[in-house]
Amino acid sequence: MEWKISETGRPAPGDIERRGNKLLISNGYIGYRGTLEEFNRDQKTATIVSGLYDRVAHLWREPVNLPNGGFVQIGYAGELLHVLTSKVIDHSQSLDLQHAVHERQTTFETSDGTRITIRSRRFASLARRNLLCMEFSVSADRACEIDICTGIEGNVWDINGPHLTALAAREQKGILSVSAVTHENAIQIAVSEAVVLPSGRNRVYGQGAQLSAASAFREFRVALVKDGFTFHKIVAHAFGLDCEDPLATSRQLCRQAAGVDFETLLAEHAALWRQRWENCDIQIEGDPAAQQALRFSMYHLLAIVPAHTARASIPARGMSGQMYKGAIFWDTEIFMLPFFTHAFPRLARNLLLYRYHTLDGARRKAREYGYRGAFYAWESQDSGDDACTLFNVTDVFTHRPIRTYFRDKQVHISADIAYAFWQYFTLTGDASIWIEGGAEVIFECARFYLAYIYYNPDRRRYEILDVTGPDEYHERVHNNAFTNRMVAHTFEVCLKVAALLRQHSRGFYDGLMEALCFESDLAAIAQIAPRVFQPDSAVPGTVIPQFDGYFTLENVSLPTLLGRKLHPTEYFGGGSGLATTTQIIKQADVVLMLSLFSERYPTETKSANWEYYESRTEHGSSLSTCSYALIAAQLGKVDWAYQYFMKTATIDLAGEAKQYVGELYIGGTHPAGNGGAWMSAVFGLCGIHCVDLCIAINPHLPAHWSKVTLPIICQGQMLRITLTHEAVTVLPVVPLEAQLSVSVEGSVHPLDPTAETTFPYHAWQGAENGLENACRAEIASTGFDRVHGEPCES
Repeated sequence: MEWKISETGRPAPGDIERRGNKLLISNGYIGYRGTLEEFNRDQKTATIVSGLYDRVAHLWREPVNLPNGGFVQIGYAGELLHVLTSKVIDHSQSLDLQHAVHERQTTFETSDGTRITIRSRRFASLARRNLLCMEFSVSADRACEIDICTGIEGNVWDINGPHLTALAAREQKGILSVSAVTHENAIQIAVSEAVVLPSGRNRVYGQGAQLSAASAFREFRVALVKDGFTFHKIVAHAFGLDCEDPLATSRQLCRQAAGVDFETLLAEHAALWRQRWENCDIQIEGDPAAQQALRFSMYHLLAIVPAHTARASIPARGMSGQMYKGAIFWDTEIFMLPFFTHAFPRLARNLLLYRYHTLDGARRKAREYGYRGAFYAWESQDSGDDACTLFNVTDVFTHRPIRTYFRDKQVHISADIAYAFWQYFTLTGDASIWIEGGAEVIFECARFYLAYIYYNPDRRRYEILDVTGPDEYHERVHNNAFTNRMVAHTFEVCLKVAALLRQHSRGFYDGLMEALCFESDLAAIAQIAPRVFQPDSAVPGTVIPQFDGYFTLENVSLPTLLGRKLHPTEYFGGGSGLATTTQIIKQADVVLMLSLFSERYPTETKSANWEYYESRTEHGSSLSTCSYALIAAQLGKVDWAYQYFMKTATIDLAGEAKQYVGELYIGGTHPAGNGGAWMSAVFGLCGIHCVDLCIAINPHLPAHWSKVTLPIICQGQMLRITLTHEAVTVLPVVPLEAQLSVSVEGSVHPLDPTAETTFPYHAWQGAENGLENACRAEIASTGFDRVHGEPCES
């Protein structure tokens, strides 16, 4: 059960989109929705390729949906067998998470009583990234003839398209192809298909290609006998950003793969997936539902990460379609990157370097608004220019667009990126990230805030005014606690990176300072950094105002607010949304800040703010629940932590997420929720945090979890950690190259570099901060930061 996700029964209309998201297959280069072979644009079939965008006229820019090479239609005596319109005796779809294979089995009954069963297996090859490989089988309960139509459907589903022009269908030496050109940048694309028929072709006849302006199909008739009929198809995708001649390239890839046995193609693909799971699989004993949900979450992260390049990143809806314009949000850095940093540091590095490659777009946006530095796009695509519009939501009552302030006021995006770079560095010790673009990103982000920040002469402090924080229901507020904390942290990171480079890479540092003309800005940042206003109180247990004036808003309960709705999908934010004049918030804001800077806040403050904001949070975003899970675990609220963990881990399994905001379709997968599930499990319930060369472990396991085993990479060294309710066991997967230590219940112990070490512990009894601080104290006691190679700051 834990490795297979299954759906049974004929899909109802409402199931089609949910299954298409849930059963997605992808290799990070191409993503193919979990639709059925006979489906078309009406059922939202989609083949999304990483990094390819297009804009038509004044419409929104979004990913290009390539022609559908997965199409297969079976006919019998003039009847087209379709799961939505034919008589279905039995139907199932499944996704093998371990090997990333989609499977389908359907038994139809025709009008004359013949029962025909089709089975298919398909995967987006991890070994050959351009390929979609499929095995398709047909059998019947009596000898009969069937018609098969397979090929490439060029009439595809688009939200803001059509994106392809000059479509042309061709056949060459048995290879079908559809080529086209995008509108905006005239990028050539091509999809080709090769079909491999079984030997002994006497049962197959009437083969022929049917070409139209947009599609290419091959049709043939098969005389079915007892053992049925199986064929294989190879679909190759290519586009002009990756090769000079996409049509020739796709044909060549088809021919090469068609000469390889299907089982061999599957085996090489599955072997790479097994390697991935060895680095990240978490085994939970005593809770099959949580085990499946967590593996499902990790699968969807692994499936969509663009391992082939550092010039692409993970969109907010993964590769499940064109929703949210296929844009990269802050979701990636804050909610997904921790998984990759702790399991696949090289991939985490790629995701960060995407921000370096799109730095010029962030500079252009800053200049657009009259600032210096890097103001990163709220919705980033291939160039880093902001795809976010000023009107993102439509009023369901007036049908007029609502002015939103996502693009121009969610300034925390640049600080989120700076935070992610620093987290990666402290967890991996990879100082080369600064030389290869990270330092430039940090300095330009800090420069933007230097230009944006406001000095209040009456209060003698620096403030951040007119912003929108994570809670998008309250726009254009002053001194949002999350934003202020993140800006201050960006300044701190800027100063630390500058100090590191001065000490260890002086020549590079001097060159970068000169190239950026940054010396005077750096001096100003050093003066301003400690004076950035933080709304949080020094008194433990104080509730932190989310922004200036928050506590003056109507203090209404969430059920009361929901009872005021006049339309099921009306937007709660904007100028007149229901939540804007109340304390009801869309998602974790202050609580997110507490989870990101956990070591800065005492337990009493975390408790007071969790209790206050939990009842006032709608969780209208998949980014929200994991923050509440993390803080609940630290507070010993294990039942709450588990509840919120399961909510985020099952967001796409259950398919209960919002599908519309106003009239805007926002369906698709939720990779930020998937990353949040991993954080909730590892940082929250398992209580594991890496601090330099020390791993703090303070488990908060649910009572029914008897044991958890997981791998984690700290400072480039992989450990396998096993947790029970009585003990923590740590085993280096390979001999340690540097001395690591473990903090359990506030006591720091050195790890044996080669052998398993077990530490008994008692149930949770106190604040988690003590464990992390024990690690920090152990480092400070030496007077030297071994990771960063510099004296510790007092």
